[in-house]
Amino acid sequence: MKYYSLNNNQHTATFREAVIAGIAPDKGLYFPEEITPLPESFFKNIENLSKEEIAFNAIHQFVSDEIPNQKLREILADVLDFDFPVVPLETDIATLELFHGPTMAFKDVGARFMAYCLGYFSEGNTEEVTVLVATSGDTGGAVANGFLGVKGVQVVILYPSGKVSEIQEKQLTTLGQNITAIEVDGVFDDCQSMVKTAFLDEEITNVRKLTSANSINVARWLPQLLYYLFAYKQAKKEGKELVFSVPSGNFGNICAGMVAQKLGMPVKHFVAATNVNDVVPQFMKSQGDYQPKPSIATISNAMDVGDPSNFIRIQKLYGNQFNELSKVFSSYSFTDEETKAAMKKLYQETGYVADPHGAVGYLGLKKFKEQHPNTYGIFLETAHPVKFLPVVQETLGLTPKIPAQIAKVMDGKKVATQLKTYEELKAFLIKG
Repeated sequence: MKYYSLNNNQHTATFREAVIAGIAPDKGLYFPEEITPLPESFFKNIENLSKEEIAFNAIHQFVSDEIPNQKLREILADVLDFDFPVVPLETDIATLELFHGPTMAFKDVGARFMAYCLGYFSEGNTEEVTVLVATSGDTGGAVANGFLGVKGVQVVILYPSGKVSEIQEKQLTTLGQNITAIEVDGVFDDCQSMVKTAFLDEEITNVRKLTSANSINVARWLPQLLYYLFAYKQAKKEGKELVFSVPSGNFGNICAGMVAQKLGMPVKHFVAATNVNDVVPQFMKSQGDYQPKPSIATISNAMDVGDPSNFIRIQKLYGNQFNELSKVFSSYSFTDEETKAAMKKLYQETGYVADPHGAVGYLGLKKFKEQHPNTYGIFLETAHPVKFLPVVQETLGLTPKIPAQIAKVMDGKKVATQLKTYEELKAFLIKG
């Protein structure tokens, strides 16, 4: 399969080339030339399939030209060595827990898959690759963990100073080895802008081979479709139309779910739930007027994105036709106060401790179900609540038990390079 740039479909690449490049030469995101639906029998018999079998069938068409079947099966077995449970909470409402991996965030799947792919592509290659990535929270830890010790790969992670949680910062600044953390005096959008600019700066690319591990990279983005299929397998028995509500920042996660729908997964609707960074909710209200704006800091910091990169992919999935998109997609925004109230409601009524991102997803689902009550709704719990400990403690008056995955990094020493400008980043990358 070929991938093409969404800025110019004449710019094409193989899966390998798209993964290594990260972004097209014209700054466009890569997109698969076609998405072939899976046979109806796959969904009819999905209850009888293992995670690895589901994953192999779903991802095969996107990577088979570059990764042999046996190697792909080995990669998937390593990537998916934890659970993705759907936990019922209310009548016709459940949550899909995506925090049972090594860094306790949904990005573990994509980061690990990309790391294994890049490691495979680097075998026997003497040229080192630098993974340059911006994070608003969990991406940094997941990428750092996924790529730690991978031969032939250096990782440079940019994060906004003071705008990630303490645990998130520990996960990306304490590992050492081939992982370098850069603390930027700014917001996530500044970090992301620096990364995009660096990819097109020949003075850098002449001395470093760059790729990105944000969800702009196809190897980070596409594997996220797998856990929607795992959720469908568990929810199919409910016998109702299925709705997913996804807490959304850069919109890669929900976009991957919509790819699963294009593969034939029966699902009625997707809800993109955001905090007050409401570019996409406003786009839907205005019926197609996209107006990016500076991001605003919130308690759900991983969604503090003012110009979500992957929304262009969502539009492309539906032929850039607003009417077609609006049939299967809604988007709502919520304040920090509403988020805290939802965390309290969930805990008081069900005993469930949600992180602020999951609470936003819950709010989006509840809003959609006001007009569509006869549906089975699943909101995504994208990170363990302990990763946002101050918010949970303040809101619920409790302290969740610290899981082993988190405890092991808490005593690590933070090592990060501080910078403010792109020119400082450029000098750092050129110097090596």
